[in-house]
Amino acid sequence: MTSTPPPPLPYVEMDGHPATEDDLRIPALFGFGHFTALQVRDRRVRGLGLHLGRLDAANRELFQLPLDGGRVRESIRCALDRAGLRDASVRVHGFLPPGESRTRVMVTVREPASMAPGGRSLMSVPYARAVPHIKRPGEFGQTYYGMLATRAGFDEALLTAPGGVVTEGAITNIGFWDGSSVVWPDAPALIGITMALLERGLAAAGEPSVRRAVTLDGLDAYRGAFLCNSQGIAPVRRIDAVEFASGDEAAAKEMEGVMGRLEAAYGSAPAELL
Repeated sequence: MTSTPPPPLPYVEMDGHPATEDDLRIPALFGFGHFTALQVRDRRVRGLGLHLGRLDAANRELFQLPLDGGRVRESIRCALDRAGLRDASVRVHGFLPPGESRTRVMVTVREPASMAPGGRSLMSVPYARAVPHIKRPGEFGQTYYGMLATRAGFDEALLTAPGGVVTEGAITNIGFWDGSSVVWPDAPALIGITMALLERGLAAAGEPSVRRAVTLDGLDAYRGAFLCNSQGIAPVRRIDAVEFASGDEAAAKEMEGVMGRLEAAYGSAPAELL
């Protein structure tokens, strides 16, 4: 007796069943919606409640409908079961096609992913997302500027508002170290789940982070920086021509300690069972 092989990745389900051609017309032809991205390890997710809250809040704002967390969890479990995975990169999308009255929930499953090791380099670009508090698909500006940054030899784009005001990375949040505390840019941006967990973890460890306006012409005031998203946390080596801890052994050691505390703060968040 032979078992059914798992489907190829990426694997897509819609409303708890393998996506059909008709299902896939929804994101292809009507992409207005929202999503959250999460990493699953052994069927557990750090910040799962925050992910479910994000989906429900965005669904209410966009479609004036709630999105039940139990339904979302069951949709993720079904997709993981059929894909034969316990560890995975998962995205959960919410769509409301014209003429329908119930949110369609699409789940995509890929191999697990983690932040690339080593310091990252960022190229600043003049772009700020509209309605930044909602995470949604099809962000042309982020993709376009991210592509330009990669072509110029950088790892990612750093989005900035008029006046060189730092907001967020193209696919990350950015934080800075001023020698005594973690500083998050006080500007319109998506509050990522990892960022929210870091804020909680740092506060619980007696190292509360702060919000402060950060500008490109003021980067020299900071001793280091880091990026974070669902794939993890990574130090920033350079923003444009500004290098952090370059050739300074003491500063490099200091940032190693900061990164260790960030990892500990994130690791203190419980991994919730799906």
